[in-house]
Amino acid sequence: MMKRRALFLALPAGLGACSSILPGQGDPAQLYTLTPKNTFADDLPRVAWQLVVDPPVAAAGLNTSRIALQRTPVSLDYYAKANWTDSAPLMVQTLLIESFENTGKIVAVARESVRLRPDYLLQTELREFQAEYFPEPRQPPQVRARIIAKLVRVVDRSIIASTAFERAERAARDDMVAIAEAFDEALGGVMKRIVEWTLRAPGSGARPPQVPG
Repeated sequence: MMKRRALFLALPAGLGACSSILPGQGDPAQLYTLTPKNTFADDLPRVAWQLVVDPPVAAAGLNTSRIALQRTPVSLDYYAKANWTDSAPLMVQTLLIESFENTGKIVAVARESVRLRPDYLLQTELREFQAEYFPEPRQPPQVRARIIAKLVRVVDRSIIASTAFERAERAARDDMVAIAEAFDEALGGVMKRIVEWTLRAPGSGARPPQVPG
């Protein structure tokens, strides 16, 4: 199977964290984006309900388009001149929606702004989304993605399931292309599990009961 790869624009940027570059000075940041998941378990159920995916909640350090790294467990920095094409939470939201669509198993999935009348709401929190250089600073970094997921039944606003998904992936090399590919693999593994868990969590392909009009 062909390995999933992150997409990138412009020329490779150098590694290392730095302070912000003043407007009009220096080269523009290279932009990176990740890919949705498109392979799933063969026994994934087909469901008759609709889903809205909220943008993930994230701490201020991850709620940015800058690509995060940690050199120690108590520090947070960013790669120089290398950004995501959107803020990390909005990028993850888009990729999750596309991943659900790629299953071909759900009636409709969208953002709330589309005015979909959903049966369920997927709420997530982006807890980890960074490259880690500890405890082996001389090795290529390990990328970690961790997302907390809650599935809410809209009819009564009750949480019917909640769990956490995490994956770590070692970059093949200590350069931005390889590091972006490790982000793609780590996040892809988490998204696959979220999608499969969400479609199975209600326990039936039927629509949930509706509140009488």
